[in-house]
Amino acid sequence: MTGIIGSTVLGYPRIGPGRELPRALERYWTHRADESELRAVARELRARTWRELSAAGLDSVPGGTFSYYDHVLDTAVMAGAVPERFRALGLGPLDTYFAMARGTDSVSPLATASWFGTSYHHLVPEIGPDTPLTFADRTPVRDYLEALRLGVHTRPVLLGPVTFLLLCAPEPGSPPGFRPLDRLGELLGVYAWVLGELQAAGADWVQLDEPAFAADRTAADRDALRDAYDVLGARTRRPALLAAVPYGDPGPALGALAATPVEGVAVDLVSETSTVNTVVAAPGLSDKTLVAGLVDGRNVWRTDLDTALVTAATLLGSAREVVVGTSCSLLHVPYDLDRETALDPQVAPWLAFASQKVREVVALATALRRGPDTAAAELTRTREILAHRGANPPTDRRVRARLATLRPAHLRRAAYADRRAAQDRNRGSDEPIDPLVAAVDRRARTDSGGDESYAERMRAGLHDVVRLQEVLGPHAADLAAPSADQRRYDDLVCFVAQRLRGVVTPEHAWVQHSGAYCVRPPIVVGDVSRAAPMTVKWVTTAQRLTTAAVKGVLPGPVTAIAGMFVRDDVPVLDTAAQLALALRDEVRDLEAAGIREIQVDEPALWRRPPLRERARRDRWTWATEAFRVATSGAAASTRIRTQLGDAGIEETLQVTAALDADVTTTAAATAGSRAHADALAMLRNAAAGPESAGRPLP
Repeated sequence: MTGIIGSTVLGYPRIGPGRELPRALERYWTHRADESELRAVARELRARTWRELSAAGLDSVPGGTFSYYDHVLDTAVMAGAVPERFRALGLGPLDTYFAMARGTDSVSPLATASWFGTSYHHLVPEIGPDTPLTFADRTPVRDYLEALRLGVHTRPVLLGPVTFLLLCAPEPGSPPGFRPLDRLGELLGVYAWVLGELQAAGADWVQLDEPAFAADRTAADRDALRDAYDVLGARTRRPALLAAVPYGDPGPALGALAATPVEGVAVDLVSETSTVNTVVAAPGLSDKTLVAGLVDGRNVWRTDLDTALVTAATLLGSAREVVVGTSCSLLHVPYDLDRETALDPQVAPWLAFASQKVREVVALATALRRGPDTAAAELTRTREILAHRGANPPTDRRVRARLATLRPAHLRRAAYADRRAAQDRNRGSDEPIDPLVAAVDRRARTDSGGDESYAERMRAGLHDVVRLQEVLGPHAADLAAPSADQRRYDDLVCFVAQRLRGVVTPEHAWVQHSGAYCVRPPIVVGDVSRAAPMTVKWVTTAQRLTTAAVKGVLPGPVTAIAGMFVRDDVPVLDTAAQLALALRDEVRDLEAAGIREIQVDEPALWRRPPLRERARRDRWTWATEAFRVATSGAAASTRIRTQLGDAGIEETLQVTAALDADVTTTAAATAGSRAHADALAMLRNAAAGPESAGRPLP
């Protein structure tokens, strides 16, 4: 990042365009490949990324963005923060790493959490007052030198020390009131060693990501951020520091960083339009490099380059140097649109995956450095595509007309007491059978045999699922591990999305969800509506296989949106309302087919919350209304259920009142979840007697 105007991206996908890494991991975990084979695949993927980004014309290529599983786990291992239960296994370094991620027969893995409102899930390291913190893993240095040997001078990327500690959980047994952030001083010693070794290896810039400060943070947290970069910036033996705050407006944190000796800051100018004002008003940037995140790293739509150029021009006087970049790492988008040869030729030009976004960054930087005429072809092409999209809006008049008819009455069902009485008269099993239609569909489509035997495979799969649940009874839920549970929701969203108008699912658009688990998010390209019943055929097929009640299972509007790339030209609440109407029709058709147990799952209410409180309040309003639209058309005698994933007790009680479902459940049995911890605490309080109980059991 030298010169007047440069270009870079904050990170890049790491699974491989053909999912080479997940496939290699599965081979390694099932003992079909050894460690040397896995490391060879990883080495080739790293080299491919460095070479492609360098050849694309970026002035600064990010390094250190590869991970075998998760970059937060990588940071914990780098700092030696390996809990004793994993050290005691006596495994080699790589297998200890995977034990932390996946667990073993005798040891449970680290917990997981959503990564700053994205679909990616990171591991949650555990740090206590006595956890050793030392520079234990030289991977960042080795990766830098590996790229250098290939002729690519990279900018190593590390998770920032303050965000890392804010993401950590207190180690079990830590004293009350302990926060992992209390260990910041010792962790900074680790980072000082890393920076010193990178500087000695030849690195001139290092990127430190602090996305925690795109969320609401206390003054004490911001003081810790300022103190950390004062300490690191004061080191004489270090590269230049680029502190990045992706995923939202950094707010007061930008001023805190600008007051430190760091040489550069990177900001997300896409998530919130107000961030431009934050940058312009921030003191202390005049002697810094500013990486302006003008290209969206979280969605798949082509950038309006003219608008981005105007934004960039307003920032030229705010910093010593303006670098064009992405709003965040491109980890969250698929690799390359050019692989999607089966996409609708009208829709495909509207989109941009990681490779296309890199070209947009380079084009913007070229236009800023040398004038718009030097990037005329890319600018003209983008104008034509956006003009075509604007002249041909994917609007469905019937959907819009139906939305206009929504009234408060569409948000209400009969009183709960009346519903309960009606449901008791038609009572089925306390734990109705879930036919797992979406999961069976996934298996049926991946098996050999072609389309002719799809229906036969679906029936056979449903038969197996129903029989298994009949045998296991209420204990069937005990089989659902967190990863399998998440896979079920992703399958549900994809199953439904493939049957909706206005939604496409590209064939090769894989994105990492966590570890080796990848998803292929559908893309909302127009107004959404239901073409025909989506689940009715297979739910009723399952019902004919058993005398127990079978429930229909659907993703709620928020969960469906969380599993998709949504439009950038309509408010997300409009898409939620459209999805709600499609689900409302499906609920009614399930009822008409005799299904009296219908579950509309909303785990994304808690798994992917907006980062700022004001945004959470706004989403809560339209999310609850969309759920009620989807379910309020059900008869009083139909039991509406919802599953909230790992929501805590307080959230569950709040949602129970707001959504007005008949049965609300959480994954309280999932060890390590907030719901699990809350449930244990409530049970301990109750066992100690009513006087010591913090609140009554619901």
